Amino acid sequence: MSSPDIHPDLRLAAKVFPQQVGLPRNLSRLRALIRVSGLLPVPGVRTMAVNDDVNVRVHVPKNLIEPSPALLWIHGGGYVMGAARQDDSFCHKVMRETGFPVVSVDYRLAPEYPYPAPLEDCYAALRWLSVQGWIDPTRIAIGGASAGGGLTASLAFLARDRGEVAPASQLLVYPMIDDRTTARTDIDQTNLRLWSTESNRFGWDSYLDGADRDIAVPGRRTDLAGLAPAWLGIGTADLFHDEDLAYACRLQAAGVPCELEVVPGAFHGFDRLVPWAGVSKDFVAKACRNLQDALV
Repeated sequence: MSSPDIHPDLRLAAKVFPQQVGLPRNLSRLRALIRVSGLLPVPGVRTMAVNDDVNVRVHVPKNLIEPSPALLWIHGGGYVMGAARQDDSFCHKVMRETGFPVVSVDYRLAPEYPYPAPLEDCYAALRWLSVQGWIDPTRIAIGGASAGGGLTASLAFLARDRGEVAPASQLLVYPMIDDRTTARTDIDQTNLRLWSTESNRFGWDSYLDGADRDIAVPGRRTDLAGLAPAWLGIGTADLFHDEDLAYACRLQAAGVPCELEVVPGAFHGFDRLVPWAGVSKDFVAKACRNLQDALV
């Protein structure tokens, strides 16, 4: 994987953001920062309990027509950090653009809770959402960014295999989807931001911790037929670029519709870090249009 030039809309921001967040040595500090940022209340967002382990944050438009389509959203954080609250702004934006409720799940984190606990938490949230009277269970999309995108892909497999809830689509935003990227030595990290091979190795090792990787890792799965249609967005300056393109091609080869959006020169998390940039707005708008097409 070569390192392309940073997109013109993102070059100034790229000078500010670090190449890596420094896991594992900074994990406790990063978690603390996320907790502090979540102390302020956010108007119009309800927190609801799914079970003793799982809560969801519910973003509902004012003029909801029931039963409604919905998006179940899964936050990122390398499987080891993050919270549903961190994506409140993004979820509100998607709700506003699509007119659909967005329900964001707080799942348990590795290494304290490795696979399959985080995935089972997301599945519990999906089942919970499917039986809410104000939701049409046949029009639920699942989506997530980074590790949340990896959990989304795993959730698509789990939902298909259990046959209880059938997601209408999956939204894979620069998903962390294949642990084998951690073993690569040919990656030019010059233009990577926030997520490095060191962080990636720690995240995967924490999450998998003795699991059968051929089952737990979406990029290793060979049985892709029958999964929900997908939209996958990735930047060329993202550590996950190659693994994501490979996964999109394998979905298509298995007969799963997959719309692929590749953003030249975009680094990991660019649409959250630089949401005002034209390239970020366009990226989110395309994801929202795909949701609308899939759920209306």
